[in-house]
Amino acid sequence: MLVRRALSSLFVAAIVALSAGCNDKAVAPPAADAAAPAAGLSPEQATRTLAKVGDRVITLGDFAATLERMDQFDRLRYQTKERRKELLDEIIDVELLAAEAKRRGLDKQPETEEAIRQILRDAILADARKGLPAPGEIPPAEVRAYYEAHVEQFREPERRRVAAIVLSDRKTAARVLEDATKIKTAAEWGELFQKHSMTAPKVKDPNTSLDLAGDLGVVGAPDDPRGKNPKIPEPIRAAVFKIPSVGSVLDEIVEAEGRFYVVRMNGITAAHSRTLQEADRSIRVKLLQQKIQEREKALEADLRKKFPVEIDDAALGKVKLPEGVKPYEGKGADPWTLPGQEAADGGAGDAGSK
Repeated sequence: MLVRRALSSLFVAAIVALSAGCNDKAVAPPAADAAAPAAGLSPEQATRTLAKVGDRVITLGDFAATLERMDQFDRLRYQTKERRKELLDEIIDVELLAAEAKRRGLDKQPETEEAIRQILRDAILADARKGLPAPGEIPPAEVRAYYEAHVEQFREPERRRVAAIVLSDRKTAARVLEDATKIKTAAEWGELFQKHSMTAPKVKDPNTSLDLAGDLGVVGAPDDPRGKNPKIPEPIRAAVFKIPSVGSVLDEIVEAEGRFYVVRMNGITAAHSRTLQEADRSIRVKLLQQKIQEREKALEADLRKKFPVEIDDAALGKVKLPEGVKPYEGKGADPWTLPGQEAADGGAGDAGSK
């Protein structure tokens, strides 16, 4: 299994080569001498023939390059002559499968051609990223400059962990609230949650901590744009910031989404600012991501100069929603509406309805 996984890219390369052989416009793989031979081989050693499969030649350089593409631990499997012969047999199998795929015309199928385009795209992007520093190699001065320019991003506002007993009617919720405001321990809260909450599991798990009974997660204050939690309705988010201390229960019922909540604060993380040292690693990763994006954008701009791009806006505007996808009913621009479709279909809301 490890061998087959390691050779998957080789199979794609073989398919690409076969496809290029029957299409002058295809992007051919680099020549054997386009790069330094793998594993320290001399040019003469790299061109030594190990096997032939039809018209295809498998060289010692091909074999060494396959080993180099493997994970270092997988590579250790091939230290013996017998295991290296096994790898060569797998490479031969790849070539045989690729040749048979071409004979059957599979290389001309739209999905195969699209897969090849995706592989070639990834290859050219990987090539464009060569020479970029690892996160740890980015100069400290560059990291500090980013920190000082974005210091607001490293200020963490207060966060609170919220739990709730969820009920279907206000009258029952009022009774439960009365009991909840009297409890002193997490165990008492857990028993109350297990007895009354709609969200309590039907079978009590003895390994579940009562401290986490009814836990909904962590939220920031209502005015914190980064403090939302999709599992916590906004009224509950606002309610937990009215509770004075950890372990306390809000002295009022909170209604949200047709249900009634008895809300408890399970924990609190005070607001704090991350130091440069604390933020160092995340900044380095961010800077590397920016460098990658800059390289890719520059490459795209250069390619658009080399290869003219033309778009038929009229045809694009006639594209409809995929079957089964409902028209957009939210606010703002319809993400499914393409340029020119508003005029063609009479508005974003009509996309795909005709």
